Amino acid sequence: MANKYHSLMDGLYLAAMVLSGAALLVMTLVVPFAIFMRYVLNDGAPWPEPLAIMCMVTFTFVGAAVSYRAGSHIAVSMLTDRLPPAWQSVAARVADLLMLVISLFILWYSSQLCLQLWGQPIAEFPAITAGQSYLPVPLGSALTLLFVLERLAFGSQEQRPVVMLGNT
Repeated sequence: MANKYHSLMDGLYLAAMVLSGAALLVMTLVVPFAIFMRYVLNDGAPWPEPLAIMCMVTFTFVGAAVSYRAGSHIAVSMLTDRLPPAWQSVAARVADLLMLVISLFILWYSSQLCLQLWGQPIAEFPAITAGQSYLPVPLGSALTLLFVLERLAFGSQEQRPVVMLGNT
């Protein structure tokens, strides 16, 4: 059971890593294009800024879930590093429980935001609604929630090698 769960989480982890990396790549290509169009050709295109914002939302929230699972998310451990080892593990569990609460909070309110904005079109992208453009927020928080549950159940995954689906 644990191996299947780890395989599923590994697959989600890799997919989230590819998605957030692709969003970062698209953003780094779109922003210089917008600058070139505006200041060199003197013809500002209306779509690069909203696309860059959508990409930023994607790599921020989905990338945060990836960073959390990899153990490379920003952490201030000045206080916890000075605790005795037993208290360090207690502090780590408290941090994981707080991450669980924060993930649930963001999941709930970002889902509500997406639902409220679902019918509002984006002027530059009429086929996409504002609610759809914010879907990476609840998606990223749901992934973080799954990764927090994995950490609470099985411990940190940052030292375990990632196994591709079907290679267990």
